[in-house]
Amino acid sequence: MTKTVCPKKTEEKKVVCEEALVEPISADVSFAFNHFPSYKLGPDDQIVDEPEDDSKGLSVKDVVDKEISDLSDQHKQLSVRDLACKFDKNLAAASKLVDEAKLNEVTSLEGHVMLKKLRDALETVRGRMDGRNREEVEKAISMVEALAVKLTQNEGELIQDKFEVKKLASFLKKASEDAKKLVNQEKSFACAEIDSARALVMRLGGTFEEQELCSKASREQGPNVEKLVEEVQEARRIKRMHKPTKVIGMQHELYDLKSQIREKSAYSVKLQREIAIIKRAEGSKSCPYVLDGAQSLGSCLRIRASDSGVDISKCSIQWYRAASESSRREAISGANWSVYAPEPFDVGRVIQADIISNGQKFTVTTDGPINTAAGLQSRVESLLRKSNSEFTVVISQMNGQDHTSRSHIFTIGKARIKLSRGWITKAREIYSTSMQLCGVRGNANLPAKALFWQLRKGLTFLLTFESEQERNAAIVLARKYADECNVTLVGPDD
Repeated sequence: MTKTVCPKKTEEKKVVCEEALVEPISADVSFAFNHFPSYKLGPDDQIVDEPEDDSKGLSVKDVVDKEISDLSDQHKQLSVRDLACKFDKNLAAASKLVDEAKLNEVTSLEGHVMLKKLRDALETVRGRMDGRNREEVEKAISMVEALAVKLTQNEGELIQDKFEVKKLASFLKKASEDAKKLVNQEKSFACAEIDSARALVMRLGGTFEEQELCSKASREQGPNVEKLVEEVQEARRIKRMHKPTKVIGMQHELYDLKSQIREKSAYSVKLQREIAIIKRAEGSKSCPYVLDGAQSLGSCLRIRASDSGVDISKCSIQWYRAASESSRREAISGANWSVYAPEPFDVGRVIQADIISNGQKFTVTTDGPINTAAGLQSRVESLLRKSNSEFTVVISQMNGQDHTSRSHIFTIGKARIKLSRGWITKAREIYSTSMQLCGVRGNANLPAKALFWQLRKGLTFLLTFESEQERNAAIVLARKYADECNVTLVGPDD
């Protein structure tokens, strides 16, 4: 007996078997939604999204544009502190948007994984289907690919939104920092103004109290002062009434006596000078040595033998300075040569020199005190207006040994002295008790232009300036700055 099989049941059985052979989707995929997204197909199987309700509000770009416009409109209306608070709030909102963008990235990654596994499953099903079912599977595959394309487009928009959010966050962060700086600056300015106002109020209060005390004291002493003024006025009135001619005569007599004393003083000074010249002339007859050179700052004093047979180089010489010829004199240490160039410390003093030759001692003296150089004071005043004064010098000696060098810059500042050439610093030292600076006293080619400088023990320089005025101005300037630092710059053993 032939068994009849129903074709419909056979086809259903075949479909069930094929469905049983389809590999299940892995359970490790987490779906963002519990249902398949709603869509419809357009031309060329392109997915067209159905219009959705705009429940999320504006997009990130629109939010950024709106915030920027709001900030621009309110910039002139907000105070510095309000602006800082606004920037902090916007920065927090931008950080929140960045976090949401990160979550969207995770969701997008899960969607890609889901679509890839779904497409692999459909590919497996398509290989086992034929006919109409195969076409439906291919249609489903094209829909999955279209979904992947759409997801990629959404990712691009998400990346753009993320870039805009990061840009906004950096802008707001910088603006917040600037606003905080402005707040701190305004706060410091306000504190300074408050302190100044408080100090002014204290000063005014003290002034008012002092004025009140003075007015109180004047009120207490008012009657006595007024009485004393009246007595003085009365005495003057009586004096004018009784002896006016006698007072005038005494005033004229006093004036004549002052004039006579002035004339006698001038005549006495003249006589003293003539006596000194006569004594010097009498002494020069017996002294075989003569002192040559202008007796002013910037010149050079030189001892010369009046007799050509006398060799001055074999004599022992010591230079001295004194307030006058008859006053006590002090030795100038290191000045043991026949030549001596006065320095600014010698201005207003008499210079003397003792010459010992063959056991005999002779003394030569300047005719009067050393005079200052013309234009030196104005030169020093112009240099004092600068913070640092530079002079061009040449190093003649270093540590007592002859030294040949190119031009250097000798810089005298308010706190230190420096010797350099270009970028190379030869020596530099602050003002201290071990520093010495004076005019040259030893053997030098140009004594009036030379300067002795000891930075510290064991390091000395002999510097030659371009002119005598520059050398004397440098000495005066250095000593003035050192005196402000409580340091006295003098020569060796002074």
